[in-house]
Amino acid sequence: MPLVDMPLSELYRYEGRNPRPADFDEYWDRAIAEMRAADANVELVPSEFQVPFAECFDLYFTGVRGARIHAKYIRPKNAAEPHPAVVQFHGYTGNAGDWTDKLNYAALGFSVFAMDCRGQGGYSEDTGGVKGTTMNGHIVRGLNDHPDNLLFRHIFLDTAQLAGIAMSMPEVDPERVGAMGGSQGGGLTIACAALEPRIKRLAPVYPFLSDYKRVWEMDLAKDAYAELKTFFRHFDPQHKREDEIFTRLGYIDIQHLAERIQGEVLMGVGLADTVCPPSTQFAAFNKIRSNKSAEIYPDFGHEHLPGFGEKAMQFLLKL
Repeated sequence: MPLVDMPLSELYRYEGRNPRPADFDEYWDRAIAEMRAADANVELVPSEFQVPFAECFDLYFTGVRGARIHAKYIRPKNAAEPHPAVVQFHGYTGNAGDWTDKLNYAALGFSVFAMDCRGQGGYSEDTGGVKGTTMNGHIVRGLNDHPDNLLFRHIFLDTAQLAGIAMSMPEVDPERVGAMGGSQGGGLTIACAALEPRIKRLAPVYPFLSDYKRVWEMDLAKDAYAELKTFFRHFDPQHKREDEIFTRLGYIDIQHLAERIQGEVLMGVGLADTVCPPSTQFAAFNKIRSNKSAEIYPDFGHEHLPGFGEKAMQFLLKL
């Protein structure tokens, strides 16, 4: 097997390289308080797309800093109430995707909530001073500002707020809500379950947004992580602020949030992944204290992992 990172035995022991800010817990407790104080003003708008066995809605809510966040919501028509739900998160710069790729869970009796990340490829607002999208550059957005203004702070909070909204729906059993997603969606799944610990089961795939310093040291600040190198080249070309910058990135490093997770975890990992290196994924996985397991794909990278979607579905069906 080609080795792009550590041997598997070492991966299961790896604890991460990126610094954890000293006030990390206070930072996120303060952020959660801001989220809970926001008036969500939830709005459901029937979609033009409909199917016989479920109702499809565009769901809007107001997140922190006044951003109007969009999600697709599919509610099964004949499922027992209250019934389980799953919240879904997409890859970096993408969007919630088509209605059709969510119907499988709705057909199984789940309510499905799929969020557009603010400022990326969907309809959620980025209130950073202009209308419209910034598309990417979100890891470094706010890095030269107060840590409370990091954009991924707000996106992480959006995931938890959406999960809380899902749990508040009268048709949803708040004790049977899961989360899932791949790449950025995998990182957001971990962040969501950390900030909304009532999430009972989560199925992240090769999670992004973890152990930034390890990515840098492996010379893999490219592809999804390219903005790290761009930021240094433009704003700290001699790396005089390197320790400060990586410590600040630690606020939005999912490995440091992972210990807050209380739900059961099933994670998919490709050991040939050069986009989100396996060690960065295990930095988060190894900090999870709840029941967890990893499905390992030795010859696969940042791509479709055959059979994992079926394993994740069987796992979430236990809700």
